[in-house]
Amino acid sequence: MEKRAIAAEELTKFYGKARGIDHLNLSVGEGEFFGFIGPNGAGKSTTIRTLLGLIFPDSGKGQVLGLDIGKDKKEILRRVGYLPSDNAFYTGMKVKDALKLSAGLRGKNCNVRAAELCGRLQLDTEKKVEDLSFGNRKKVGIVCALQHDPELLILDEPTGGLDPLMQHEFFDILQERNRQGATVFLSSHVLSEIQRHCSRAAIIREGQVIACDSVEKLARSNARRVTLQGTVRREDLPGAKDWTEIGGTTSFLYSGDINELVRMLSKTEIRDLTIAEPDLEEIILHYYGKDGEQA
Repeated sequence: MEKRAIAAEELTKFYGKARGIDHLNLSVGEGEFFGFIGPNGAGKSTTIRTLLGLIFPDSGKGQVLGLDIGKDKKEILRRVGYLPSDNAFYTGMKVKDALKLSAGLRGKNCNVRAAELCGRLQLDTEKKVEDLSFGNRKKVGIVCALQHDPELLILDEPTGGLDPLMQHEFFDILQERNRQGATVFLSSHVLSEIQRHCSRAAIIREGQVIACDSVEKLARSNARRVTLQGTVRREDLPGAKDWTEIGGTTSFLYSGDINELVRMLSKTEIRDLTIAEPDLEEIILHYYGKDGEQA
């Protein structure tokens, strides 16, 4: 039987009358590079904080690394590397002090690993955290999460503020840890990150997991956002949805054969054309029903 790094059963959390997560079920195997995707407000951060014991569920149960999220919070936090979407540090603290404090909370000397990570991420440890840019503060959080070589990495929107080169280096580091046996749980609303790095993923909508499968299968359900200036007829594109025409610009989501789309467009007079990945929210709203079935 596959060992699970994360297991959630019917987890529910409401903030008064506001929904956080609602009877959420989730299973992540040990050693997976797992994606957790959904639009802002879907419940990603609430799920993570509940799994880590930082907030208490109203009902349901969960385990992280075989530990109960209600009873074993301290041990979970010791063995997990957690990067929140927003980092907060004490005022006046230098980067090296923040790293030392984080290592101390886990009872480990992480000087060697921290120095390696800071070098790879080009992070100056002598500067005060409050004087850093948003991207460099994000790097501090990354090193805090990774320096103790945890068994499980839980990363909530980790790449915000990182430039493309640093994003590339960051994912290289994650892939290395994953090959060494660590489980990576990557929460993001950037679909391309999930497609590029994860083998399996879950989609959360309105506090519930509505789809969970290999990234390859989920990607086959995806559409493309087509925007063009020119003459095109909707009836010629049976795979088109969310069709809009404004000021000579036509935009639609296309889930049909991309080769057929190109062949059809080649017969018309197109002045400008963009074919791009749609926003994840578009995919969820237009291609998934509440039961996780493709709409």
